[in-house]
Amino acid sequence: MSKIIENSFIKEFEGRNIFSREELFEFFKLLEPELKEGTLGWRIFDLKRKNILKSVQRGYYTVSHKSKYKPVISNDILNLAKAISDQFEDVKHCIWNTNWLNEFSQHQSAKKIIIIEIEKDFVESLYYELKDNFKFDFFLNPDEKEIDFYISESPNPVIIKKLITRSPISKRKEKEIICHTPMLEKILVDLFTEKKLFYFYQGAELIHIYENILKNYTLNYTKFLSYAKRRDREKDVKQFMSNNMNHLVKDWIE
Repeated sequence: MSKIIENSFIKEFEGRNIFSREELFEFFKLLEPELKEGTLGWRIFDLKRKNILKSVQRGYYTVSHKSKYKPVISNDILNLAKAISDQFEDVKHCIWNTNWLNEFSQHQSAKKIIIIEIEKDFVESLYYELKDNFKFDFFLNPDEKEIDFYISESPNPVIIKKLITRSPISKRKEKEIICHTPMLEKILVDLFTEKKLFYFYQGAELIHIYENILKNYTLNYTKFLSYAKRRDREKDVKQFMSNNMNHLVKDWIE
């Protein structure tokens, strides 16, 4: 694709939050009247490869002017990730730290919780494996009492729980260690769903986090809503967003 066509595309669509495949087809046909539907797929692929275009849901796109989310991986996370990969190499899992939310929250929380999720058949095995080899306070599928009385008081809690199937997870390498971390789509839904566990990120703070993420990063709304549906929260989270940040989501949530 020529640079002239790329620049024309950016000029046409960069001010719009979301646009459809059909709108892209009509735009390219003005520049290339002989363009076929099959060729459009290659145009879209090329723009995505160059990080000019991003999918936000099936058949809908946005101009990619926002940063790619890449949280800082701490040494604690790296050490735990290595232990998990060494012992459970082919098992789906993810790990993250609630400190990552300080980028988006209004109030900076000193409380740090490491969350590890793994396929349900390996939850207990992972718990005992890590408990025997690390000096953290490990909690296995904590209930409300444990959250209230133990996790809230622990200086270094690590929660181990079941990974929801088809969770949005990304893979990256840091210092030669493979880390599987939750995507923003998953983190947002989990914050909304697990109100007791993430009690310090509720209310106005949750709205603030959602708004900052929506403004600064591109979400894949198909992944977001699919995961919310798997957690039986699709309708609730859409209503929450419509009520509190409609100006940011009205193009795709209706």
